[in-house]
Amino acid sequence: MVRLVQAAKTSSAPKRVGFAVGENHRVSGLLQAPPRARACYVLSHGAGAGMEHPFMAAVAAELAQRGIATLRYQFPFMERGTKRPDPPPLAQATVRAAIMEAQRLVPDLPLFAGGKSFGGRMTSQAQAVTPLPNVRGLVFLGFPLHPAGRPSADRAKHLFDVRNPMLFLQGSRDALAALEELRPVCKALGARATLQVLADADHSFHVPARSGRNDAQARAELLDALAAWIDTVIDRS
Repeated sequence: MVRLVQAAKTSSAPKRVGFAVGENHRVSGLLQAPPRARACYVLSHGAGAGMEHPFMAAVAAELAQRGIATLRYQFPFMERGTKRPDPPPLAQATVRAAIMEAQRLVPDLPLFAGGKSFGGRMTSQAQAVTPLPNVRGLVFLGFPLHPAGRPSADRAKHLFDVRNPMLFLQGSRDALAALEELRPVCKALGARATLQVLADADHSFHVPARSGRNDAQARAELLDALAAWIDTVIDRS
């Protein structure tokens, strides 16, 4: 049964941290841990904007209000200020380093990992290669299943090597994840996959005025679903 948890009345400000990725890279992070947090979401950014993008900051702040800590972090390419994303081996190594840093910073909290678009996909690829230590589940904020205008499920192949529970939070208008492609993938993954579709939202979780709600309201729906799913996974554990 999903545990009903009252939203925290206070939350801590983000704390800047840094950690090494192998011998040649060092990246920044932001830990936001509210009092009495019950889990930590290790949250990676997308290909086009870093950890301090307003969407990432809002997700972290509003999850803190729901009793979920976050560790946001940069990929090396974003730390350097370049536009070209890191190759998968380096991105996956960064995910692993962030998980280790989260274990050090909040050792008593159950860990979840994932992120926005590219960051979520790099997290699932890392998990598929070698399980991420002590990670209870993966959460994708807009899984990029295919390039815009080119529907395909090829990018989902590695997901079948992931044994953890996975939550797919997707907009119904997401140009990078046509639902007619994503729904069969989630069905084939079975009990491991939960798909939560946000009506009218695009890949950035923007909703048009005709939807009857604004972006903040759509994001609240998104984060309510995320927090409830985390509680479900913890309870099952």
